[in-house]
Amino acid sequence: MDFNSKETLQFILQAFNEDIKDGDHSSLASIPQGTKGKAKLLFKDNGIVAGIELAQVILRQLDSTIQFEVFNQDGDEVNNGDIGFIVEGSVHAILAGERLLLNCMQRLSGIATYTNNLVKLMGDSTSKLLDTRKTTPNLRFLEKWAVTVGGGHNHRIGLYDMIMLKDNHIDYAGGVTQAIEQTKAYLQKNNLDLKVEVETRNLSEIKEVLACGGVHRVMLDNFSPEQIIEGLRLIDGRVETEASGGINETNLAAYAATNVDYISIGALTHSVKSLDISLKETD
Repeated sequence: MDFNSKETLQFILQAFNEDIKDGDHSSLASIPQGTKGKAKLLFKDNGIVAGIELAQVILRQLDSTIQFEVFNQDGDEVNNGDIGFIVEGSVHAILAGERLLLNCMQRLSGIATYTNNLVKLMGDSTSKLLDTRKTTPNLRFLEKWAVTVGGGHNHRIGLYDMIMLKDNHIDYAGGVTQAIEQTKAYLQKNNLDLKVEVETRNLSEIKEVLACGGVHRVMLDNFSPEQIIEGLRLIDGRVETEASGGINETNLAAYAATNVDYISIGALTHSVKSLDISLKETD
């Protein structure tokens, strides 16, 4: 991921504006200008780290001369007591960027860690673990990146890069066939080349999707593992398959054992526990 991209830098500047505005007056009032110092990034939990490179970009937006001695890379497994990096430079810059740096790293590392834990539960399954759009507004690009750091895969990025006909679309359209046929006409009319996924709630809807054609993936929503196996037999490899709904660490292994192509879990980004990380002054 390019952490010097326009999207990332815009996020950092907006976050600074939210937090700093006209100045970090606590530091400006108590610490003389030009003071130099060091700080260490300390992990206080075990997990997978995500955000080491982002942290460097954040602080260098405040002081381009700041220096890092880096001990961990994104994706590394870290333990309580490990030091991720030591930063040296302007104390005012370090303190002004500290909270944004930690907020990002704690959340992104939490996502990477939880994702990695779930991937391990899947064992030798051929299924791929997917995230969803259940992300923090304006942080999706970072949170989805953290999923990949943990060994997961990204679903669609937003509403614009894939067609997903869910139960509400189908019901408002008048049924599965109507939703699919109207979608195919829309794509042709607007000269759009987008993959189409359709959510199904039972075997009858799967049959209807297959009869319509023009669909890239079928979502098996709230199916039990046994029902997933039935659905896979019916689909017989004609389209990609995705299991979703009610899947968590207690039943993930059973779903993974079906070898459905994809398993999507919203909790990868909406219900994670942040990793405990601190930034402390050091000699």
